[in-house]
Amino acid sequence: MNLTAYKKTIRILSIAVLFMFPAYLVFKLAFGRTGQQPEQPKAQYVGKENCKECHLEEYNDWVGSHHDLAMDVANDSTVLGDFSDVTIEGNGITHRLYKKDGRFFAYTDGPDGKMQSYEIKYVFGYTPLQQYLVEFDGGRLQTLPITWNTEAHNWYHMADSLYKDQNIDANNWLHWTNQAQTWNGMCAECHSTNVVKGYDPETDTYHTTYSEIDVSCEACHGPGSQHVEWANLPEYSRDQFENYGLEVKTSGVTNGEYVNTCARCHSRKSTLQDYDHSAASIYDNMVPALPGEPSWHIDGQIKDEDYVYASFMQSKMFQRQREVQCNDCHNVHSGERLMDGNDLCLQCHQKEVYDSYNHHHHKQAGEPGEAVVSKLGIKYEVGSGTECINCHMPGQYYMGVDFRSDHSFRIPRPDLSVKNGTPNACNQCHADKSNQWADQSITKWFGTHRRFHYSEAFAEAKEGRPEAATKLKTIIDNDLYPLNIRSLAIETLGTNFPDSIVSVLDDYLTNTEAALRLSALKTIQIPSDKNIQRLLNALTDATKAVRTEAAQHLMQAGDRIPGKYQKTYQQALDEYKAILLYNADFPIGKYNLANFYYNQNQMKEAEKYYLAAISQDSELPFIKLNLAYLYNRTGQNEKAEQQFLDYLKKEPNDANALFSLGLLLAEMGKYDASLEALLNVRKLAPGHPRVNHNIAMMYDFMHDKGQAENYLKEEITFSDDLNSRMELLSFYLDNNYGEKALDYGLKILEKYPDAEQVRQIVDQLQAQMK
Repeated sequence: MNLTAYKKTIRILSIAVLFMFPAYLVFKLAFGRTGQQPEQPKAQYVGKENCKECHLEEYNDWVGSHHDLAMDVANDSTVLGDFSDVTIEGNGITHRLYKKDGRFFAYTDGPDGKMQSYEIKYVFGYTPLQQYLVEFDGGRLQTLPITWNTEAHNWYHMADSLYKDQNIDANNWLHWTNQAQTWNGMCAECHSTNVVKGYDPETDTYHTTYSEIDVSCEACHGPGSQHVEWANLPEYSRDQFENYGLEVKTSGVTNGEYVNTCARCHSRKSTLQDYDHSAASIYDNMVPALPGEPSWHIDGQIKDEDYVYASFMQSKMFQRQREVQCNDCHNVHSGERLMDGNDLCLQCHQKEVYDSYNHHHHKQAGEPGEAVVSKLGIKYEVGSGTECINCHMPGQYYMGVDFRSDHSFRIPRPDLSVKNGTPNACNQCHADKSNQWADQSITKWFGTHRRFHYSEAFAEAKEGRPEAATKLKTIIDNDLYPLNIRSLAIETLGTNFPDSIVSVLDDYLTNTEAALRLSALKTIQIPSDKNIQRLLNALTDATKAVRTEAAQHLMQAGDRIPGKYQKTYQQALDEYKAILLYNADFPIGKYNLANFYYNQNQMKEAEKYYLAAISQDSELPFIKLNLAYLYNRTGQNEKAEQQFLDYLKKEPNDANALFSLGLLLAEMGKYDASLEALLNVRKLAPGHPRVNHNIAMMYDFMHDKGQAENYLKEEITFSDDLNSRMELLSFYLDNNYGEKALDYGLKILEKYPDAEQVRQIVDQLQAQMK
């Protein structure tokens, strides 16, 4: 099991339907929550056996599929690994797999680092690998790192494949006994049906349930009780049911609606709640990750375990034709491809144009030539270059042995590899050749013209080049670009060019796409009156992700929320808190929950969850930084100092944290240590705001007036404003340096002739010296 990151749909109305609705009603349907509707009986899960009688063909396709075999109880028929008392070397330890009294066991390192035996209760997955689950206290199931390769028929250790450069001992969050490998939060929702995580943050325990152990019919189609009721009625009585009584519509839908059905599990995402099939938008259940760095390459190609949703969303097949969806290539019940080889692509693409040498420029199988070995060690025989997927769906291995193809179906761009270091299909196969060689080959075959690619704007933004802002705006405003790329462009513009986002912000805060509204909200950082009003407007958005994003930002507004918005704000804040509690099994979830309590001035709760997060994952030093600020705010300065010191051991170059420590030490009366910290800040970041001023104040306090004067002058070279000059003038006055004060006051007036306060000081000094 690999890490799943803390992993859209406004339906497209036809022009004819739009003409039937008044404009205000269309707007309300898109952005506002309507009044209470008559409550319908909630559909219940009934199990696959109730589907089998009428849908036997689909059922038979499903049997034996990856969905069917996603999880099962460990027994002789489901366990594929060799448990005949074998040993495996992995992560620097010798592990043993054996069977006793008909049960399966692994002898491996436990949560205390000591070797002991664990019974395997469940199998997880089928091919190309199978993993094994062990029960722990607190309702947890943990995933063993000792994994069976079902194709090579051998054992391997996941840490050796995924974390080669790390020491994954029992104290590490990635160790198999810790939360990174906890089935309940990391895996369950996509491997079983009707999963309720059931996490209790107060006791840090789970009561996870499911209606079926595998990914069965209702995992995709939703609870089926009303569909069964519909099926049992005579035809003339069925009109009361919409969509045959099913909560999920899978026919007569746009490709976006169809693909969103699969996005739940086939995307990298953040989860907001237990999955609700009746939700109007996937953004009520989850927030799909945008295909940006560091999890993706800068051009949107897969890098980390990114699944396929964000890739397919980038593809021309999804974006421009608005036709292609998952079941055009896959039998969605078996998961298998509909056809083999290029025939799958030739359903749409002309054979004589694309399945020809003039397009792929590679030899056919049987022609003379030599095989190539790719960067991944895959041997490609002569003829492999004629296969569409090898050029347009390059892939990589995840979880050690699981090869997955990139579903963005992109044209190879070695020219972008030269510019930005991104991979390309040509050099992934021809590992012995350079990117320049590949680019020259493309030029020879297809000419010198290269279309603008959105990654060029992202790369320029990363470099801070001003022209990137214009290019990002072009991407944002053009709906021919993929939706998730436009969302990423909004967030990139807001991060790198905050002044440039202002002109387009309001347009996207009211866009019909929840993804764009959400990204626009994320760019709001400064709690100005106008921004607060924007956030207040978003509190009534139809989509949970948008409402709760607004509530999160508004926590910084304090008492600036008008009374008429208080109820709506509290409702959205309660939703946001529920999301935090749902995700509090993760250390980052605990950290976010602690931040929530901190902003609500509930310091005891904030401290509890900061400490819990640190206990769960000691490799997140920034949590200690937040805890240090909490202790300082609550007058526990000794504890604050220790947290700052612990943090700075991990992040010694964080000048901001070191500056805060310097101020804290001064507050505690530890002046020598304070001065040392502030001087180190100046070494790390000479232009750090106010550091020279604070050093000067320390020297002044310690009666080293010369050094104090020098650092106040140094502050002026960096700040170059009236305030920094006034501080030097005040220093002269406080220390009775009358002549220096007068001379310097006159110099200030030369640069700031309207500085009335300075003029008054100068007049007084001149009067005194007469």
